[in-house]
Amino acid sequence: MRPSLVKSFYLVVLAISLATVAAGAAQDGATAQATAPPVVPAPTTPGNLVEGAKINPFTYEPKSTVSDGGNPAETDLHKALEAMGPVAIEWYQHVQTLSNPFFEGRVPGSRGNDLAAEYIQFYMTNIGLEPAFQEANASGASQPSWRQRFDLQGGAPVVNACSATVAHQKLDRGKTYQVIGSSGTGTVNAPLVFAGYAIETGQKDYTSFGPHDDFKGKVVMFLRYEPLDEDGRSLWSDRRFSGASAMRGKLDSLADRNPAAVILVNPPECKDGAKELEQTESSVFGPSYDFPIVQLSPEAADALLRKADEQGRGLMDFRRIADKGEVKCVAMKQDVPVEISVSIEEKGIPAQNVGGVLRGRGKLADEWLIIGAHYDHVGMGYFGADPQNRGKLHPGADDNASGTGAMLCTARGLHDYYASKGAPADMRSIVFLSFTAEEMGLDGSREFVQHPTMPADKIAAMINLDMVGRLRGNELAMSGTGTAEKFADIVRPAIERSGLTVKADPGGRGPSDHASFYAAGIPVLFLFTGNHDDYHKPTDKGFTVNPYGASKIVHLTEELAKTLATTPEKPKFTSTDGKGGADRGYAKVRLGIAPAMAKGDRPGLGVDSVSEGTSAADAGVQKGDVIMMWNDKPMEDAAGLMERLREHAPGDVVKLTILRDGKEIKVDVTLKASKK
Repeated sequence: MRPSLVKSFYLVVLAISLATVAAGAAQDGATAQATAPPVVPAPTTPGNLVEGAKINPFTYEPKSTVSDGGNPAETDLHKALEAMGPVAIEWYQHVQTLSNPFFEGRVPGSRGNDLAAEYIQFYMTNIGLEPAFQEANASGASQPSWRQRFDLQGGAPVVNACSATVAHQKLDRGKTYQVIGSSGTGTVNAPLVFAGYAIETGQKDYTSFGPHDDFKGKVVMFLRYEPLDEDGRSLWSDRRFSGASAMRGKLDSLADRNPAAVILVNPPECKDGAKELEQTESSVFGPSYDFPIVQLSPEAADALLRKADEQGRGLMDFRRIADKGEVKCVAMKQDVPVEISVSIEEKGIPAQNVGGVLRGRGKLADEWLIIGAHYDHVGMGYFGADPQNRGKLHPGADDNASGTGAMLCTARGLHDYYASKGAPADMRSIVFLSFTAEEMGLDGSREFVQHPTMPADKIAAMINLDMVGRLRGNELAMSGTGTAEKFADIVRPAIERSGLTVKADPGGRGPSDHASFYAAGIPVLFLFTGNHDDYHKPTDKGFTVNPYGASKIVHLTEELAKTLATTPEKPKFTSTDGKGGADRGYAKVRLGIAPAMAKGDRPGLGVDSVSEGTSAADAGVQKGDVIMMWNDKPMEDAAGLMERLREHAPGDVVKLTILRDGKEIKVDVTLKASKK
């Protein structure tokens, strides 16, 4: 995952997630209580009331037994976990805690994410680490800090002030009008123009515009969706609406004609459309425009039209005109003005990485090893998750409470090792990092790489732990073994001591935080126990993980860290571009690009690199291209790319519109299956 190039849809809907997370969690809990099967299975033997017993609460201690012929439900968890060892117990505690609904899915900007950061800081302090960062105190002096604070770009729009007066009648925001999230800032007092459905080109040469329409100095009213029949259903689609109803296309068409302001209205008696006003936070239809955009209720729009139209026609009359497409834009009376004033801005979302330092010693103390794991998840599933699960709490046990827990357990083990008498005289320092906003596009790790606490040339390597909680068959994947010279040979002894089967992938890129370090020329290793059906779903819960398997991952990580922290020569970085990288199975198909970093408000999804042998490479997609359209849908960010990929199967052909060297070209891409 990488960042968006425009206002990120998934950061905008984050505001919706933050507003509904508590209610959603409560509803999720209530639903579970109403629909869950009985907590205790039906007994196989009758119960027994033993009368006349005298109980001393200080000495009463029944013997532990396993009944029902070894029924797994009768497992003594205490003994089972105790047999797994102290690392498994500590790791399991971390995962159970961080995946609890109390942490709200740990989405950045939420109270749950802040609590998770506090939890991680508590354990870093408890382990004996030092704060990894510096920040200014109230007097401006620098002081140690566990947090690296920054703002995520592309937060929800915030309306600072607004007003709307139509036909000399002042409207109430939230009741008769609302500011649309894509609105620009401005104040307008101008006459009205009705522009139908604001569709540039529809079926059978339908258009809402004349060849010379120019709305300079005018407020333009348009209808949502597309032409309807007398029953209020689309004339162009058997299922709801066609692509012509897309809001961004309409707003772009209006913007091309220079309006002073725009008014959106839901068409009356539309069977399949929205009936209520939009919310500002959830009505971002692409990048913001340079003119005010508001939505009027059908009642307010009807009253305005009846006063402004020369013939006194109402909203339903104009809907029927637009349905037929017989009349294009209609200018209204000059003496019935519309006054709209909007002041709106995009607020950043406060975010924080959490980090602690284990000091090295001797000749290698000024060099560094980084061990990292992201602690955020997708909250209520409004981005990065299956659309059918939006609004449901996503606990994120394996992704990535598992990696966070493994990082903390590794920190404790290495702290004890560094303090032991048998530790080498020369050891690199280690910084343990918990990244936020990985799910939004590797924002946390990129923030650290751009603002590190040590020179990049002093970093020997980075180990990334992401989804390490489902070890199966004693096998895991490790990416990055080709990112340093003879890297596989350097780490081989640690792997052999682990007893694990490690599938080595040389690639340094991939959908997790190690990719940020690889892009900065730092050798990386990415540990991953594999994808599963609960990935980015509400079912990724704490009880589904494998504590004993995780203890093996922690042991392997410690051994890798000891090797990389004590090897005299710092590993020499090598590029693996074109050799692929770990694929976590986001969809059945893969495009084969690494999305580029954001570049202001430029629309489209940039291409940072193209992997050899992939769908994109075969179609001639190049580094530096900007993907503007996927078939007929605008492409804005990495989250949008994943939604498109989920819609396809291997062998499907899609048409990409690409901006290259200032020119748009179209390429056909035959989609190949994702790696298994």
